[in-house]
Amino acid sequence: MCEEIFPNLFRVKIPLPESPLKYLNSYVIQGEKRNLIIDTGLNRTECFDAMQAGLREIGIDLTKTDFFITHLHADHFGLVGRLATPTSSVFFSRPEKELIESWEGFDEMINYAGQNGFPKDELRAALDKHPGAKYGSDWIPELKVLDDGNMIDVGDYHFRCVATPGHTMGHTCLYEPGKKILVAGDHILIDITPNIQCWADDQNPLKYYLASLDKVYHLQVALTLPGHRRLIKDHRARIDELKQHHADRLAEVRVLLEKGPLNAFQVASRMTWDIAYESWDQFPVAQRWFATGEAISHLRYLEEEGRLTRSNHSGITLYTSVK
Repeated sequence: MCEEIFPNLFRVKIPLPESPLKYLNSYVIQGEKRNLIIDTGLNRTECFDAMQAGLREIGIDLTKTDFFITHLHADHFGLVGRLATPTSSVFFSRPEKELIESWEGFDEMINYAGQNGFPKDELRAALDKHPGAKYGSDWIPELKVLDDGNMIDVGDYHFRCVATPGHTMGHTCLYEPGKKILVAGDHILIDITPNIQCWADDQNPLKYYLASLDKVYHLQVALTLPGHRRLIKDHRARIDELKQHHADRLAEVRVLLEKGPLNAFQVASRMTWDIAYESWDQFPVAQRWFATGEAISHLRYLEEEGRLTRSNHSGITLYTSVK
């Protein structure tokens, strides 16, 4: 249940039922005075039981434990409300805290998806069943903001916050320079590519993500601790693979648009996806949502690069390649 990766630094695998991610890597650092838990899992019984079992194995007292959340997605944040005690500090980035405080539901995202060709009624029904809606935190404890460069000291570990926007706007990694450890959240994953979605015209998350990869590339890292799947021994090699993946994606989108204007939903339906379905129509609605958000992020990147233009036809945004 619990694996000691470094002295007093443990990984607890938190199951994510019915998810292709399989499990969340929650990292627990044990100190003499305070402990730190990095990411928590969904707010559901299976996650809570696994976390409790892991903490009992280590002997963690939650009244002496603080929390650091890499980003606001429910599989990382959802369980914190059941674990935090009145004496706990919950550390979070400023953009994520502001988004939580201003959150008014999925309507804005659904309307934007509709403008990009996604059937709105299908998406609304899927989001009502989405784990983020079903298994989010019951209550939000007070969140203490940490900015890029701020430090968290726990036991013999001295972590520096590294802002890495892309997967979310406020995604933050932790870097321990003395021990050359990078706690990467969903910024760098080994077997899968982090989902980079865009749901607003004023954002360019793929641009932010690629810049964030460059930001951590030159850090001296002996081992990367990701939010899911296997640990990563060569973060630079994986970053090179991730950058090539997105270069290939951008090239694919440009080829698709050479055949004529398309909306983002149509672009996504024609892109190549590593998913076990024979056709786009067989994709679950949630997977089509992820794919369309990914397509928009690549379209926004190309638009800002001046490689395509957009136009509005009957309320639907069409993208056209620039020759």
